[in-house]
Amino acid sequence: MAKKTVKTAWFCSECGAESSKWAGRCPACGAWNTMVEERVATSAASTAKSGGKRRTQASRALAVNEIEALSEPRILMPSKELNRVLGGGLVQGSLVLLGGEPGIGKSTLVLQNLLAIKSRTILYVSGEESATQLKLRADRIGRGSDNVFIVCETSLENIFDHIEAVQPSILVVDSIQTIASDALDSAAGSVGQVRECAARLLKYAKEENVPVLLIGHITKEGSLAGPKVLEHIVDAVLQFEGDNRYMYRILRPIKNRFGSTSELGIYEMARTGLREVTNPSEMLLSHDSGAESLSGVAVGVTVDGARPFLIEVQALVSTAAYGTPQRSVTGFDSKRMNMLLAVLEKRVGFKLAQKDVFLNIAGGLRVNDPALDLGVICAILSSNVDMAVPKGWCMAGEVGLTGEIRPVTRIEQRISEAAKLGMTDILVAAGNLKGIDRETAGITIHEVGKVEDAFRCVFG
Repeated sequence: MAKKTVKTAWFCSECGAESSKWAGRCPACGAWNTMVEERVATSAASTAKSGGKRRTQASRALAVNEIEALSEPRILMPSKELNRVLGGGLVQGSLVLLGGEPGIGKSTLVLQNLLAIKSRTILYVSGEESATQLKLRADRIGRGSDNVFIVCETSLENIFDHIEAVQPSILVVDSIQTIASDALDSAAGSVGQVRECAARLLKYAKEENVPVLLIGHITKEGSLAGPKVLEHIVDAVLQFEGDNRYMYRILRPIKNRFGSTSELGIYEMARTGLREVTNPSEMLLSHDSGAESLSGVAVGVTVDGARPFLIEVQALVSTAAYGTPQRSVTGFDSKRMNMLLAVLEKRVGFKLAQKDVFLNIAGGLRVNDPALDLGVICAILSSNVDMAVPKGWCMAGEVGLTGEIRPVTRIEQRISEAAKLGMTDILVAAGNLKGIDRETAGITIHEVGKVEDAFRCVFG
């Protein structure tokens, strides 16, 4: 029997690079103070044997034209939004990592999709919750299943024993940071354990052609916990975002080897689980006729990934009650709003330096699209002069430092989405309509080149 020896190695918590000694700066990625000591169990006999092992099968380099392109078989999930983000469904033999903040709804999203699948055997491995807790969640969702098997286990070797007994078509591990292998002496969630468990599960997924869903934690900075090599190992990384104080959740692909990373899935948290939002524009716009006649409200057309939708921008400008004016922003970049205020004062002549400015993106979403600049300044100017933006108007354009309105991408999709929702007029940048037929757009298009032109066009 081979004698086991234990050695200590240092691993970078950012990239997973291994070093024989501690270093203040990682030699691979250059990050500071990220080296973590791990105890690694090795077998001297097996190591010596593997060094002289002969290859049993020789590989041959193939030309690109010699490689046969096969379509990836996919498993259609019950959620259309999830299929959209995955690129058409769950690929056989793929390893998918789903991350998000605690309580955002990661386990709920996975469980309600699995319970709706009746034709496949599914194994749900939980390292955080008990079987009773998962049963209570299933009852809250309102679904039961005879083909979804739940096991509460944190040992990787025991998990593979359960896999051998159940022979699942889909495997879920919740979460990867709670799983530990007996081959390593370090605690669960450490750099070595996360890397080892993910590599073993990847090997199982590829050899058995079984899709594996991993649920992962995130750090306080919002990135996925564990070594960066975890994101390199998996085939797809999905980020579940949102604010616990609001109903909406966004499923965003960070990496996808089998599809586009430009898609976006939107859900609404309800009492019975997550509900798909097929048309987010209708959810994010106010339907109150009284609210539409108030000043300080403008509708911007934004694109997140490849999905356009209309969103309501609310602004309130008032005289500063104290010496220092306040600047409060929700759902938008505060530095960008300060830049827009400086442009309005320097280029257009509006005196906003001694006024309080409050800006809010309705619905609790955070938008980083530069095309929302035009909607932001229209809402601010509307509140400043106390004149409402005409009903049925929307806008899409980026504002430059010289006060010019710059063209934005995907303008045809933005115009189509605005026309579909019944908007009558849209404000766009001059020269942004190349190749677009105004007659068939179904909406009146106004082109503006400067901020002052936009003000005159909207408010007369």
